[in-house]
Amino acid sequence: MDETTVLDNVLQQAHVVHAGSVNGGGVVGEIRVDLSDLVESARLRTAMAVESLPGFNCMCLGDVRFEVFDRTGERLAVVVLHHGATLRWEAWESDAVLADGRLLLAWLDGHGMPGPLLQFEADRLREQEWTVEERNWQAAMPAGLEGLADRILGLSRTGGSPAPELLAELTDRLHLIFPDPVERVLALLGWYGSGSGRCSGFPVHEGVPGELLGRVPIADLLAALADPRAEERHDAGAVRHLVGWKTRPRQKRDVARLPEPLRARLLAHARRCGDSDKQARADRWLAPSRV
Repeated sequence: MDETTVLDNVLQQAHVVHAGSVNGGGVVGEIRVDLSDLVESARLRTAMAVESLPGFNCMCLGDVRFEVFDRTGERLAVVVLHHGATLRWEAWESDAVLADGRLLLAWLDGHGMPGPLLQFEADRLREQEWTVEERNWQAAMPAGLEGLADRILGLSRTGGSPAPELLAELTDRLHLIFPDPVERVLALLGWYGSGSGRCSGFPVHEGVPGELLGRVPIADLLAALADPRAEERHDAGAVRHLVGWKTRPRQKRDVARLPEPLRARLLAHARRCGDSDKQARADRWLAPSRV
């Protein structure tokens, strides 16, 4: 028997379906839909059509729980929707990929449960933003480091910190590519100013150039920012680095060494960047003290 059609065979016998959002193992906001209407039944069956069973299982509890009952009230199946894309059912050894997960989300929305569709759309938008941020981050990577990109990006998938060996290899390559310390720091600042640009809640891989900047003497950092080649993107990296959480061993002392014109320049950049968290941090670190 084709496993992808087993659930559809069960749904053909269904008379009622209860659906509710999974919340900490429980179910909330439950709806009840009568499937005695053949059109309604066909809509649910189409929305739950399975494309494949690729052999993987999601690690989470799922988002929406469906309980299917026949005319006598006997429960035929309990199926859980995961991320608007897969279904989990005890009759399968793995999660099943929906032919069109959005159809099931739209079905729920049409029956008074809009939350899963709204969450799906929000997650999809955020994924698109992450893709753009990652692309921009890679584009800003100094030439000559491309071969290490996968190892660095992998940190965000594992959640691990960069190994000392990776940081040492990056340092050696940067010294080889940019013998001049000013050019080297400018390359790191431009890289660190890319991607999401956030001071907190950013992907792990974006912190790697920040780790390298934390090892740069403050004199070299100031020289790079005073260089005529320093642009807005370098200021972006400098703000992110100088006002972030414990980004330098002697951060308070180093920030105190910023010349007033540079301090004002970086503060102005932070205030127009549109990131309220970064602006608040910059105000604490860079704004003139109030007497």
